Amino acid sequence: MKRHKTILALSALLMLAYACNRSTPLIEDRRSYIESVEQWQYDRLEGLKAKDGWLNLAGIYWLKEGAQIFGSHPSNDIVFPEKAAAFIGTLTLSDERVHVEVNDEVGLYYENKRVKELELSYDSSGAPSYITHGDFAWYIMKRHNSLAIRLRDYKNPAIEALDHIPSYPIDPDYIVEATLHPFDESRTITVNTPFQDYTQEYNCPGELHFKLKGHRLKLFPFSSGEGYFIIISDETSAMDTYGGGRFMYAYPDSSGRIILDFNKAYNPPCAITPFAACPMPPPENHLPLEIEAGEKTIEGHETF
Repeated sequence: MKRHKTILALSALLMLAYACNRSTPLIEDRRSYIESVEQWQYDRLEGLKAKDGWLNLAGIYWLKEGAQIFGSHPSNDIVFPEKAAAFIGTLTLSDERVHVEVNDEVGLYYENKRVKELELSYDSSGAPSYITHGDFAWYIMKRHNSLAIRLRDYKNPAIEALDHIPSYPIDPDYIVEATLHPFDESRTITVNTPFQDYTQEYNCPGELHFKLKGHRLKLFPFSSGEGYFIIISDETSAMDTYGGGRFMYAYPDSSGRIILDFNKAYNPPCAITPFAACPMPPPENHLPLEIEAGEKTIEGHETF
């Protein structure tokens, strides 16, 4: 009898230990999870089509020091798409200050008021001057020490042309828990972009270690608010998925775990428009397996 009680007690202790050590499921309900990713996919498409989305971009025009005439006529220094006015005016860049003078017969608007001349603030100021002209809107963007016009066309045919983003079937097996192995000191990682002379720098606090499909893997995450921005490539890159890699975000959950959800790996803007400068994955972030989750290549879009 005493031996029987001892066995029962040991069994109870083992069950308690198992319950305490068993990890909390990464998803509580499969159906609810799939519905949440489907909603994320819908919101993602709507974001691309929004007024501040990527699908309406119509041009990037790098500015040179001095005066430059602009409009749709081929003789201009800066040539806008043909539905813009032939000769809009003159942009002058001097000591990182941009001034626009508008030709008399042209309607150019700032804050819904017609303007004849204006000094333009650029995006790094936090409050860029948005100029409108017909279906177009544009502002000055600053990248490193260079300034450019970023032009939007709110009637860009690409907006209606994209009715869905090709994606792999949603698979909960592509949700994994990762552990951050911090560096002694955070590192600055320089990554390339499609522009030959333009790179970007990110703060990397350490390595994310995780297991997926029987592989032990690691990635360089970049600090982004309370979470991490991650650029990946894998064995589907330049095949089913965009050759320039895919983006992900990861955040600690309520228990502090870092969750990687590859079902939300998405195309960078450069997979959608040629008018973006996207960071490309560092060599350390190539995963030596096929990540058959998340977004696929979008066919029919002119990109880098």
